[in-house]
Amino acid sequence: MQDLKGFLDEKVEEYNRPEFIILDPISIPHQFSKKEDIEITGFIAAILAWGQRKTIINKCQELFQLMDNDPHQFIIHHKESDLKPFLSFKHRTFNEIDTLYFIHFFNWFYKKHTFLEEAFLIGQTGSQDSMFSILEQFHEFFFSIPDAPNRTKKHIATPKRKAACKRINMFLRWMVRSDDKGVDFGIWQKIKPSQLICPCDLHVDRVGRKLGLITRKQTDWQTAVELTEKLREFDPEDPVKYDFALFGLGVEEKF
Repeated sequence: MQDLKGFLDEKVEEYNRPEFIILDPISIPHQFSKKEDIEITGFIAAILAWGQRKTIINKCQELFQLMDNDPHQFIIHHKESDLKPFLSFKHRTFNEIDTLYFIHFFNWFYKKHTFLEEAFLIGQTGSQDSMFSILEQFHEFFFSIPDAPNRTKKHIATPKRKAACKRINMFLRWMVRSDDKGVDFGIWQKIKPSQLICPCDLHVDRVGRKLGLITRKQTDWQTAVELTEKLREFDPEDPVKYDFALFGLGVEEKF
């Protein structure tokens, strides 16, 4: 186990560096410096993160250009007529209904709150295993606006439906993890890195199984928890840093 920790620690150092950003959806929020813009663009980039990474990045660029690359200001101050260009935006099954609801939610939210972290604190219990509650309560809050479109609910995963919640866990890693490497932002303080759950995508899942970190047959919420618990044995304070190692081994090295 110590050998595996050493191997993964080396891979974290190899992949947790600014060069990683360029080809990853995290490059989108890195184009912004204002905290609200980082939250908005990071959240949307994470939710749109399925398919080829180059396509994801291009679609995000397209979407934020429609907001004049000033998303927080656009979301707060836009007029109804400004929304017309968004009717043609689509990425895979994410369509104009979903896009307009995201804008509507953020408009509603930022008029009442300062930072998006507040939306994730509703289910916060402070314990290491409170992420189930955090994500479940966030999902309910996100769709608590009257007439929220039912079809959009499939784009925000919840562990209540046993989903692995890969994209939302990835977004939380970006916002919560803090180090001096320049990849993750670490701009949220009230959720601890020790609480995070590893984003369990196709590559991470495959490598995790090869390394004996996952034994569960299916890939669901419990699988992500199982993987994270194993990673906590290597670093209880920052287990999700190993996402860099597992993802890098899967994508870059075809491990």
